[in-house]
Amino acid sequence: MRALIPAAGRGTRLRPQTNTKPKSLLRVADKPIIGHILDNLKTTRIKEVIVILGYMKEQIEEYLEENYSNRFDFIFVEQEPRLGLGHAVYVAKEQAIDQPLMILLGDMIFLQTYREMLQKHRKNGECAASIGVKEVDQPQHYGNVEITNGNITRLVEKPATPLSNLAIAGVYIVNDTPLLYRALEQIIENDIQTGEEYQLTDALQRMIDWEASLKTFRVEKWYDCGRKNTLLEANRILLQEKHNNHTKLTHSQPTNTIIIPPVAIAEECQIENSVIGPHVSVAEGVKIKNSIIKNTIIGSHAQIENTNLTNTLIGDEAIVKGTLLELNVGDHASIHLTY
Repeated sequence: MRALIPAAGRGTRLRPQTNTKPKSLLRVADKPIIGHILDNLKTTRIKEVIVILGYMKEQIEEYLEENYSNRFDFIFVEQEPRLGLGHAVYVAKEQAIDQPLMILLGDMIFLQTYREMLQKHRKNGECAASIGVKEVDQPQHYGNVEITNGNITRLVEKPATPLSNLAIAGVYIVNDTPLLYRALEQIIENDIQTGEEYQLTDALQRMIDWEASLKTFRVEKWYDCGRKNTLLEANRILLQEKHNNHTKLTHSQPTNTIIIPPVAIAEECQIENSVIGPHVSVAEGVKIKNSIIKNTIIGSHAQIENTNLTNTLIGDEAIVKGTLLELNVGDHASIHLTY
């Protein structure tokens, strides 16, 4: 079995953070989003990982080769133009069609292990594919499934009238990859689009129409990192989880500073006369002075002085000085606030 991670998108909902960095490299807790995905994938026996790249692809390639090439063999495939999730999977046909495939969305983080999901898939018995699902309050915002007698009967992408309260959670385990690619090929060749994109859900529905058996497994503790608020929520949850598991999160020693856990502080940070936490992630090389910061993610080599931050994203090498309550500051920005 191979894994496939679509990571080609521009991440427009997370601008300005994604103006200079791909979404999958945004920091959550102590590492980028895609780092959490690959750390989780280590719980399985999967070794080959296909990564679909596009926007700022060189940054992702460099990060993966530097940090994970000793565990995984990466196959990089470019998606150009970028025409949706179904298209992202389709462009890897040559690399993926000959083995079962585990598709993992590049902006979803799970506390549940992928190993456990594979076990649930195997318990489903003989089927063409299994899809991770979760009960949600607003299923119209997600891919949505309808189940009859344990089998999926319908899938719809973001329906105006939901089929059920079960949302597709961003994990797909496909046994019959030739059938999946036959379905993808048909919707692309016939230009069958939903919302101006080729949807993976449309291809999976085509498989069901051809009488393939598709089943589900339940997913818990699922965090969508596609928006600022959900990114900060994932940061809070992951920091707390790592703190509860006694994971070392502080790699620099602040001076005359109160740390309120859970907090992650990377190496070579200079922090003095401040209150940090709870739920703050600080990347490497950050300088903080005379500040109070909580529920915030701070990019590498940022400088923060004389300010009060909460519910905030700070990009790499940004400078923030003054007094404020909430910001979303992109990479290389310079902000000076005074009374």
